[in-house]
Amino acid sequence: MEISEERRKEIAEKLDELRAAVASAEEHAGREPGSVDILPVTKFHPVSDVAILAELGVGLVGENREQEARAKSEELAEAGVNVAFAMIGQIQSKKANAVARWASEVHSVDSVKLAEGLNRGMALALERGDRSTDTLPCLIQLSFDDDASRGGVPHDDGELVRDVVAAVEKAEHLLFDGFMVVPPRGVDAGEVFAASKSIRDSYAEELGRDLRLSAGMSGDFEEAIAHGSTVVRVGTGLLGTRPVG
Repeated sequence: MEISEERRKEIAEKLDELRAAVASAEEHAGREPGSVDILPVTKFHPVSDVAILAELGVGLVGENREQEARAKSEELAEAGVNVAFAMIGQIQSKKANAVARWASEVHSVDSVKLAEGLNRGMALALERGDRSTDTLPCLIQLSFDDDASRGGVPHDDGELVRDVVAAVEKAEHLLFDGFMVVPPRGVDAGEVFAASKSIRDSYAEELGRDLRLSAGMSGDFEEAIAHGSTVVRVGTGLLGTRPVG
């Protein structure tokens, strides 16, 4: 794996700028310093970029596609690079076993069937010795449109949201850890973030523990932080335009 010194410097500068921008947004929103985590999105970027991020202290990155994430995870492990991967893209139920082998977190659970599949996949991965941890933190993805291809549980279907939460809660190897949202185009992002925060807060109060809210990307993370996001997913704003796709 070749790492360009020029690319290392470029990413280091962008990461410093991003951390400063997140800190500023926290202060502006009256949030505690360090209350928001940055999740770099490395989809389509070379594995060397992930290695650079690991060198710079990033412990977790987000990927959208199972096959790409698995390949990067395996290559970095062989190279002795310590970095974990979160699955943030839509997951087909048939891929649940594969995701459970490498994912440190899943941010896109959107059905009871998928939750059950991930739990079975975790059990199988543990039986085969593919994992060292026996619990998979999961965020439930909320949907604010009718586009099934984007994934997510309809935010206004309270019964279905509750069913998916319950499925994750009762799963032996899953941990319900909060919600994730991607505002659809043409919709007021602030309203989406506020509604998602309300759902998160309701379940946090009911369950008696803190829950995360993954909301906001390169173009709107400041607004998301103002509305209670605890995780911002930044790809282009950190690594630049994706090389392919």
